[in-house]
Amino acid sequence: MNGEMRFQKNVANNWSPQFNKLSQLNQLIKRSNLLGGDLKVTNFGGGNTSSKIIQKDPITKKNETILYVKGSGGDLGSIKEDGFASLYLDKLNGLKNIYRGFNFEDEMVGYYPMCTFNNNPRAASIDTPLHAYVPYPEVDHTHPDSIIALATMKNGKDIVNKVYQGKLGWLNWQRPGFDLGLKMEKLIQSNPSIIGIVLGHHGLFTWGNDSQSCYSNSIALIKRAQTYLNNSIKKYSFGKPQFKKKSIPDFEIKLISTIRGHLSKENSKILHVDQSDITLEFVNSSNLKKVAAVGTSCPDHFLRTKRLPLVLPSLSDLQKNEGKISEIIEKNLDKYKEAYTKYYNKNKSKGSPNLRDPYPVIVLIPEYGMMSFAKNKSTARVASEFFCNAINVMKGAEGISNYTGLTEKEAFRIEYWDLEEAKLKRMPPEKELAGKVALITGAAGGIGSATALKFLKEGCCVVLTDIDKKALQNKHEEFSNQFGKDVVRSYVMDVTKEQDVKKAVSESTKEFGGIDILVANAGFASAALFEKTSTKLWDKNMDILSKGCFIISREVYQNMITQNKGGSIIFVSSKNSLNASKGASAYAVAKSSILHLSRSIALEGAEFKIRSNVVNPDAVIQNSKIWDGEWKKQRAEGNKINVSNIEEFYKNRSLLKESILPEDIAEGIYFFASSKSKKSTGNIINVDGGNITSFTR
Repeated sequence: MNGEMRFQKNVANNWSPQFNKLSQLNQLIKRSNLLGGDLKVTNFGGGNTSSKIIQKDPITKKNETILYVKGSGGDLGSIKEDGFASLYLDKLNGLKNIYRGFNFEDEMVGYYPMCTFNNNPRAASIDTPLHAYVPYPEVDHTHPDSIIALATMKNGKDIVNKVYQGKLGWLNWQRPGFDLGLKMEKLIQSNPSIIGIVLGHHGLFTWGNDSQSCYSNSIALIKRAQTYLNNSIKKYSFGKPQFKKKSIPDFEIKLISTIRGHLSKENSKILHVDQSDITLEFVNSSNLKKVAAVGTSCPDHFLRTKRLPLVLPSLSDLQKNEGKISEIIEKNLDKYKEAYTKYYNKNKSKGSPNLRDPYPVIVLIPEYGMMSFAKNKSTARVASEFFCNAINVMKGAEGISNYTGLTEKEAFRIEYWDLEEAKLKRMPPEKELAGKVALITGAAGGIGSATALKFLKEGCCVVLTDIDKKALQNKHEEFSNQFGKDVVRSYVMDVTKEQDVKKAVSESTKEFGGIDILVANAGFASAALFEKTSTKLWDKNMDILSKGCFIISREVYQNMITQNKGGSIIFVSSKNSLNASKGASAYAVAKSSILHLSRSIALEGAEFKIRSNVVNPDAVIQNSKIWDGEWKKQRAEGNKINVSNIEEFYKNRSLLKESILPEDIAEGIYFFASSKSKKSTGNIINVDGGNITSFTR
C-alpha cells in the first residue's frame, strides 16, 4: 500500500499464556502495562483499566467485591499495584441512591474516598463510575488514535456502526463523571450483545470475563478500526503537500532561542522538537491552517497541548526575514495570547479558575516540524506525543470524512474544570531551577558531577560535557537512571576546540531550547618552578584554563543574548587566582585571568541581565581527577610533606580546619545559579575553609 495512504501499522496482541498463571490483580497490572506501552493504543497518563476482585474484608472477614481501578495521575505503561485505587463495589453502587442529578455530579467525587477498601491512599479518578457500573469483571478504557478518528468524524456514529456491524455501542460526547457511568450501564443493559462502547470525541471502553479476553477484545477492536482506515483512507488526508522538509542549521538554532526567549517571559520553559513523519506530513500540507484551526478534540489531548497550536510561517519565509525574526515571533505570540485570553473571557463563569498561561504549548512550522514548550522536558515531550496522537486522529477523520472538534464552550469546560484545577493545586511546588538548562564543562570530575547532581535535584535540565568519553558516559548513565533520560544530555567536548564547543551549544539548544546557566569548570593542574616552566606547559595552562573558559562562555553568552531572558555564567577558578602558590606560576596566571574574564562579562552582560560570577575552591582532593594525577605528588613535594598527608595538610592550613568536598563547591555554584543571587554579578565566593591568603581586597 502507498505509504502516504496508510493510516498506521496495526497493533499486535502481546498476551502470553504465561500471564494467565498470575493472580487477578497481577494480570490487571500486566494488561495495563501492555496497553500503556503502545502510544497507538493509549497515550501517556491516559486511559484506565480495572478489575472487580473478590477479597476478604479485614474487619468483617466477609468476602467483598473490590474494584481495583487506575488511580488519579497514573500511567498504564508503568503502573504497579500502588497505582490502583481500591473501592468497595457495593458502596459505589450505593452512591446511586444519593445522586442528585447531572448538575450535581461533581460532588460525587467527594464520596469516592468513603468507599475506599483497606485504607488505600491512592486517590480514585473521575472515571471510577465508568468502570464500576460496567457489569463485567474486567474493563479497559483506552484512547486509540484509530477509534478516536472514527469518533471525531462528522458522521462518526454511522461509521462506527458500519465498521463494527452494530457490535459497538455509541454515546455522544459527555464530560467523564458519574452521569456518564450511569448512561454506560443503561446502554449495556439495553444492548447486552455489544462488546464495547465508543465515546464520541473521546475513546473506547471494552470488557471481558477475564484479563486475557478483555485485553484481546480491546486489541481486536482497535485493529479493526486501523484496518478500515488503512484500506479506505484518501491519499492526501490533509491536502497535497505544499512544502518539503528543509534544514538551515544556524538559523534553526537562532529561531529556537528566539521562540523560547519570548515564551519564557513569565516562566522559563523547556523545548522538545518533533520531526516525525506524521508531523512533517501535517505541517507541510496545504490544509494545515484549516485543520489545525478545528482544534484537538479528545480531552486527554488538549489538556496537554491546549486546544489550538500556533502555526508560524514556513522556515524559508522566517529566514528571509531573519533580521526581524524577534519581532515576527513576538507578533505571532501576542496574537495567540490575545485570542486565548478572548477564549477565556468569552467562556468563563463566575466560579471559573483564573486565566492560566495564555501562550501556546505547540508551535508548528512548515518545512521544519513541531516545537513543544513546557515547564520541564518530560512534559514538553509528552505534549508533543499527544499532539502526534491528535494529528493521527485528524488524518484518519479527514481521510475518510471530515474531522470535527468539540465546541469551544465544551473545550473550556474541560480545560477549566474544577476537578482539573484541583489536580493542578495538588502538584508539588516547582523547584528552584525548574524550567532552566545548565551546561557544565568538566562534568565527569568531582566538582562537575557534584554540581550536576545538585542542579538535577533542583529540577534543572543538565548538559554534561567532558573530554573523558568513558567517564562522561558513566555519569550520563548514573544521572539518567536516577532522574530520567529526559533531563540529561552529554557531549564529548574539548574546551580548547571551537568546533566542539559550538556543536555542544547548538545540540543543547536543539534538545532543550537554549542555555540559562553555564558552569565553566573544565581544567587541569600543573606545577613547575618558574625557571623550569616550559612554553609547552605555559600554553597548555592558557589553552585549557583561560582560552577554554573564553570559548565556552562566549558561545553561551551569544546564545543568552539571542534568548533575551538573562542567564548566569559561573566560572570555577581557584584560590590561586587571588594568591599564587610557589611552583605553579602558569596555573596561577591562567586561573587569575578567569577573574577578569568574569568581570568583563559582568560589565557587558548587565544590559542583557546576564550575570557572571566566580567560585574559588581550594584543595578539593576527594573524588578529584586532578588530585589523582601528578598534581598531588607535585604539591606534596612543594610543601615537603608525604603524599598520604596531603588532605590533612590542606585541611589544617584553613581557618576552619575543614576538608573541602566537591559538594561544598557545588553549593557555591548553585547559589550563583539560583534566584537567591539574582542581584549579584562580578562577584567571587571563596570555598576554601578560610584561607587567609586569598581574602579578597
